[in-house]
Amino acid sequence: MSAQSGTSRKTVKDIAAAKGAIPLVCLTAYTAPMAELLDSRCDLLLVGDSVGMVVHGLPTTVGVTLEMMILHGQAVMRRSTQAFVVVDMPFGSYEAGLEQAFHNAARLMKETGCQAVKIEAGEYAAATVRHLVDRGVPVMAHVGLRPQATHVDGGFKAKGRTQAERQRVMAEAKAADGAGCFAMVIEGVAEDLAREITGSVSCPTVGIGASSACDGQILVTEDLLGLFDWTPKFVRRYADLRGEIARAVEGFAGDVRARRFPTSAETYALKGAAPAQPS
Repeated sequence: MSAQSGTSRKTVKDIAAAKGAIPLVCLTAYTAPMAELLDSRCDLLLVGDSVGMVVHGLPTTVGVTLEMMILHGQAVMRRSTQAFVVVDMPFGSYEAGLEQAFHNAARLMKETGCQAVKIEAGEYAAATVRHLVDRGVPVMAHVGLRPQATHVDGGFKAKGRTQAERQRVMAEAKAADGAGCFAMVIEGVAEDLAREITGSVSCPTVGIGASSACDGQILVTEDLLGLFDWTPKFVRRYADLRGEIARAVEGFAGDVRARRFPTSAETYALKGAAPAQPS
């Protein structure tokens, strides 16, 4: 039997050990260059189905396919070596039954090399979580605001604002935790509910729009970089790359139209020939 190759990547155990410890740093990644930049600075990279909206311009995540997730998962895995990588299971890839869920989760892991999958965990999903975990698929759950349910909810709306809704979100979280998820995203809930969930489940919680009460935080990378003209209330912009890109492109366009680009320094010439002089 050949020796196993070593790896420096964080593991499920590393992520689980963050419960109540130093908060987990998590960001989304959809491309190889971004994965390379984020890798050494993050504990966990999520190849989220938000790629449909962020990269492909879709109005919601519902239109994202398994093939899209595999393609972007492969790109992220090629340029990351340290962070724990999770890939979202898109809408329609796990809800029809346990065998469908395992087949598609196994595809994601085999074809990307990722270490875990994430599913949006209504109470119905607890059986799916247990089925996958029992068969060797680490599962990250997602409770609270669930983007794949946007059509049922009538949009992207914060959760847990009524007592009945609060009880439902808590039940979903406890069910997923009891079924064996190794971590849990809590999205779009009030601080007190996020704090209660975090204190009630054994796995680490990762908040997005769920306050600092969670065991870690995640944002869509393009949001914190300021690539969009609008971001949700819970996003802090750490840069204004939208403005920087606009200024760079305007500079390029002006230089091209004025024939200031390219110059001889940016032009190939016949070997041995004198460089052409600008007119």
